[in-house]
Amino acid sequence: MVGGNGLFYPIFGFVSLMFFIYMSFGEIRFGFEEEPQLSFVERNGTQFLLDGKTFYINGWNSYWLMVQSVDDYSRPRVHEMLKGGAKMGLTVCRTWAFNDGDYNALQISPGVYNEQAFKALDYVIAEARQHGIRLLLSLVNNLQAYGGKTQYVKWAWQEGVGLSASNDSFFFDPSIRSYFKNYVKTILTRRNSITGIEYRNDPIIFGWELINEPRCITDPSGDTLQDWIEEMSAFVKLIDRNHLVTVGLEGFYGPNDPKRLTVNPEAWASRLGSDFIRNSQISNIDFTSVHIYPDHWFHEQEIDDYLKFVSKWMISHIEDGDKVLNKPVLFSEFGLSDMIKNFSLSDREKMYKTILNISYKSAKKKRSGAGALVWQFLVGGMNEFIDDFGIIPWEKSSTYSMFIEQSCRLARINGWTQQNTRFKEIC
Repeated sequence: MVGGNGLFYPIFGFVSLMFFIYMSFGEIRFGFEEEPQLSFVERNGTQFLLDGKTFYINGWNSYWLMVQSVDDYSRPRVHEMLKGGAKMGLTVCRTWAFNDGDYNALQISPGVYNEQAFKALDYVIAEARQHGIRLLLSLVNNLQAYGGKTQYVKWAWQEGVGLSASNDSFFFDPSIRSYFKNYVKTILTRRNSITGIEYRNDPIIFGWELINEPRCITDPSGDTLQDWIEEMSAFVKLIDRNHLVTVGLEGFYGPNDPKRLTVNPEAWASRLGSDFIRNSQISNIDFTSVHIYPDHWFHEQEIDDYLKFVSKWMISHIEDGDKVLNKPVLFSEFGLSDMIKNFSLSDREKMYKTILNISYKSAKKKRSGAGALVWQFLVGGMNEFIDDFGIIPWEKSSTYSMFIEQSCRLARINGWTQQNTRFKEIC
């Protein structure tokens, strides 16, 4: 009996250990099996679709996600922002997938990449996946911040192949087009070092934006920019048939459009080389983009004037999406500067509520207004990134409640998903 007990306890202990391991790993495996399979956002006419249902968007801009993910000390801000967005029921975040020749550049020079910065972008995408936030990734800047088309032109001159010193040569110089195509291919085919998924195969990416706020002032006819959009959108689709593509337009009507006189903010807006209708009609462009900055586009106006313009501007573009383009219209940036004369938070919230209400009414009627992305959300401790539009949403209860209410309204239209079950409780 003594000898039997000596064998019994070690065997019992071993079996118990194996059972514990099995149960532990079983639970872990079960967790993965239960994780919902992500689907790509698709388009059917004027509607975004997700898992066969209409998908209307309440989202935001945080352009800084990648640059704040490079260094360990700032990376928690990205986690906090995406977690906070998910808690508010937001579904899409627009952010930069570029940093050309700047500090912690992703692209150091044409075709030369910083792996540390690329891993930062990997982290942003992986973290977004954890929180169920889709990413609209912009591929280059028309402006000089983070390199932009200015940096591409400098590179061409440094290599002795530049055709012109004009920033607009970005759009027509064959060498620069080649630089950009190489960059696009590298981004789209990048295998995420965290998830193991190539970007072009990752459904957490909502879509690709070719360029932030393109303008080609040296050719107000719009032909140069039109040619560039046609070439680059076709190139993206050649590599990636999974994702939606947009231009990144501000929404100005071009020189031959009658709305240039009735809807554009002022006459200058039709002379920028961009054309909302013409650019958006390109077959490889899946949805349109429109920005809303009345305080930057007008001078010495009152809040009531801004509100009238915002309503007219949005409704006009939604009508274009419904009747002319047959494509969704995403208001991918909107903001009211806190630097304007007599600024008040209540005026800003009044304008934002107008935008969210028009977006909601469009969704309710299943029209082309597909949603809106506010510029911009930040977290605490980011003073160097705060511009005159920056908001830390949870610091202002009225602002916070306004965006949560929009998420609730759209979730009822979209249909509650497994991902936002917890969010449903606060609606």
